[in-house]
Amino acid sequence: MPVADALSAVLAGAEPLPQEMVALDAAYHRTLAGDLAALRTQPPQPMSAMDGYAVRAADAGDLKARLKVIGEVAAGRPFERTVGAGEAVRIFTGGVIPDGADAVIIQEDTRVDGDHIAISELAAAGRHIRAAGVDFREGDVLLAAGSRLSDRALSLAAAMNYPELAVRRRPKVAVLATGDELVMPGSKPGPGQIVYSNGYALRALARAEGAETVDLGIAADTVEATTAGIRRARESGADILITTGGASVGDHDLVKQSLEAEGVQMAFWRIAMRPGKPMMHGRLGSMRVIGLPGNPVSSYVCAFLFLVPLIRALSGRKVIHHRRASALLGRDLAANDQREDYLRARIEEREDGTLIATPVMQQDSSLLGNLAAARALLVRPPFAPAAVKGAECEILTLPE
Repeated sequence: MPVADALSAVLAGAEPLPQEMVALDAAYHRTLAGDLAALRTQPPQPMSAMDGYAVRAADAGDLKARLKVIGEVAAGRPFERTVGAGEAVRIFTGGVIPDGADAVIIQEDTRVDGDHIAISELAAAGRHIRAAGVDFREGDVLLAAGSRLSDRALSLAAAMNYPELAVRRRPKVAVLATGDELVMPGSKPGPGQIVYSNGYALRALARAEGAETVDLGIAADTVEATTAGIRRARESGADILITTGGASVGDHDLVKQSLEAEGVQMAFWRIAMRPGKPMMHGRLGSMRVIGLPGNPVSSYVCAFLFLVPLIRALSGRKVIHHRRASALLGRDLAANDQREDYLRARIEEREDGTLIATPVMQQDSSLLGNLAAARALLVRPPFAPAAVKGAECEILTLPE
């Protein structure tokens, strides 16, 4: 199956999960469930942008003017009287502009003489004043449904007077590894065994996209152990089950058999891509299943391409697909075959902003060192012709 068709199958029917209310401090990187309109006007009244004196501009149009100081305004302590002709009010940043005043002369442009001030800069109406509503007004929609809430967005929501927000429930992603050859980090591998690494990248990738993760551990290469892991995923309430390993067609690759035995309806189990040809997808009730290859690079690339958009779709994000960028090839490439290729590449940025993408020389799907060093996947369509150094290419930037 072509990659685009496989992605469409993975995303088919993926609707945003139900919403829940969370405190503002717990809403960071959550997805907003509905448009957010301001509950207040900011600032609610005209306020001073500087320390100085609130005056009538008409009284401060002559450098010979002497104005009588009749009071003081600090932030949170408004002045109750009206500023009249020839008068000024000492004001500090954030103070409400008194009635009658329409300008602020900054303190550096004044000289105090008893209860009067002299000015060295002419006033202009509106100068150094933040008008009411200059930031936003009550009812303005400032944050849209589907937005992932950044630190700045949380500050804005707080200023809009929201103590809590309606966000989408986090998708729950369960990760099940399979393989008799796997041992946990810190163990001493026996003959033919390797240290399990895939799950750490997969869970981190899912959490970075806002998902909750469940570690189901390692299942032995038996149908019984694999089906037990699948059942634990369902019992955990997982929205997505990720299996890693056992996705090929060897005698000990039992994941497809186990999934089908549990009732999973398979949409596909082979994709025309490299790395990651033996990838599976299906549904078990409301739980979506993605069966990833066991090779660590294949596992990660497939998760990046398919799991990440699925998490975004279930989270209700506005943008679910990876954005491709343009770069120039850092070395020659041979013609491609019938599979879409995702080459691990280093990225160099020139002074003019041009990106140079240089694929690592060894693209074997077991080489974690090259994957960790890569900053992008260089995408080559099926049957792409040979390309020379300096030619334009498309890349997908990997998470930092």
